[in-house]
Amino acid sequence: MLPAMLSRVVEFLAPQPLILLFLVLALGFALGRVRVRGFAFGVAAVLFVGLAFGALDPRLQVPEVVQRLGLVLFVYTVGLSTGPGFVAALRRGGVRDAAFAAVTLALGAGVALLAHAAFGFGPALTAGLYCGALTNTPALAAVTERLRAAGAAESLAAEPVVAYAISYPMGVLAALVALVVARRTLFRGVPPARREPLEVVVLRVTRPEACALPLGALARAAGWRARFGRVLRAGRVDVVRPREPLRPGDVVSAVAPASEVAALVEALGERCAERIDLDRRTLDHRRVFVSNPAVVEQRIRDLVGLDRLGARITRVRRGDADVLPAGDTVLQPGDRVRVLAPRERMDEVTRFFGDSYRALAEVDVLTFGLGAALGLALGLVPLPLPGGGAFQLGLAGGPLVVGLALGALGRSGPVVWVMPYNAGLTLRQIGLVLFLAGVGTRSGWVFARTFGEAGGLALFGAGAALTFAVAMLTLWAGHAILRVPPGVLAGMLSGVFTQPAVLAFAKEGSDDDGVDVGYVTVYPVTTVAKILFAQALLGLAG
Repeated sequence: MLPAMLSRVVEFLAPQPLILLFLVLALGFALGRVRVRGFAFGVAAVLFVGLAFGALDPRLQVPEVVQRLGLVLFVYTVGLSTGPGFVAALRRGGVRDAAFAAVTLALGAGVALLAHAAFGFGPALTAGLYCGALTNTPALAAVTERLRAAGAAESLAAEPVVAYAISYPMGVLAALVALVVARRTLFRGVPPARREPLEVVVLRVTRPEACALPLGALARAAGWRARFGRVLRAGRVDVVRPREPLRPGDVVSAVAPASEVAALVEALGERCAERIDLDRRTLDHRRVFVSNPAVVEQRIRDLVGLDRLGARITRVRRGDADVLPAGDTVLQPGDRVRVLAPRERMDEVTRFFGDSYRALAEVDVLTFGLGAALGLALGLVPLPLPGGGAFQLGLAGGPLVVGLALGALGRSGPVVWVMPYNAGLTLRQIGLVLFLAGVGTRSGWVFARTFGEAGGLALFGAGAALTFAVAMLTLWAGHAILRVPPGVLAGMLSGVFTQPAVLAFAKEGSDDDGVDVGYVTVYPVTTVAKILFAQALLGLAG
């Protein structure tokens, strides 16, 4: 029996699902911020708070439509944001890494089948164990959706969530422990590959060979990553024009990685003490938001309006990092570009890029709704499995695949598929917490009854073993066989577990740029792979 005060709370919340929803979100966020020895559950704590409320009374449930809406918002925005990086990573040879990650997940499914045989877990519990031990919410959603589509009873449809919730905590902790073990053994003595700082350098051109070609052609031939900005010629400071060659005696300013500055000086002439990069009498510089739809998803070299305005982009800030632009750099909504232009044209330059913070906070509902609808339609298409049978990508896989494709495409004529970074991040988080609150409250009652049974501890132990086995296999094989750099491998581990907590821990512990590269390379593939393997376990374990 519940205490009297708690009973009154339950009676109040039972007919008020919206109040219940926001209370779960608030308490979940508060719990997620609590750190113990540097670790915190983050938004995943919303799931546990939802389970706690649902365990009090079977009537304490968030409507199922909220859970489904949250799932679609989450997976579709993840696809849109990671699509460009996914394609770029594949072009850099990421196919091997993505295939390797998929193989480790297949072996993880094999471990789950061993747990099924050893402990007698049912198919639904086995699939949920796999999802929780590998901390993948879309895979869990795919499993529960498939059970409901098959007409399973509510108690059976809740079993994957129960197994997920029991194995999830160790799914996070065991992955972190594996990464700590690898750093102290496998990665010991291997220096991290940190992002090179950018340096501004002013040079005087004294070498005749530096004037033989147009500056752009010279930079491409030499493989320079420098971005030239100003040139002082005949007493006048002007914007560098890459289609024109330099002249002896020119003074030019450039932004380049610190390690390449010496070679740049050697090739052009000598350093110059005259700081033309600080001269704002004729040229000015400004940080401008990219919000104009006509500019978004365009390569810098294709922006003919910049030449007309006498302007030049010298840096691009994307998220929290500065990117050294090149001609083929594609501008994304929300980028902040550092533009150099004549003072009298700076307002025109600002209008050219848009520079509207309000526009960056808005979502193009037409393209967003159309893309999500295409994803939902794809999720309904039955796809054949080897040996007979079929599966569906469902609410989790369909929008993710379409989001990846549209994110990589960027735009179709005047239609821009991608969305501003901050708007996409907000929608992604809202979608995730709505789903977690829904699935937690709707499964809490069954979870409370199952965890107290004898099988609860077996699920917990099996989940921990599965997590640690997959994590250590990924780290050992990636390091010893594939020779993947430690930072990239730590990011791949985060992507294998599709786990933001592991990603944050990997970045804090190494300060290595390769972490993000590894994460983006495998994240989409592992998300889809876990959706497929988890659904396959429903049939194989049966």
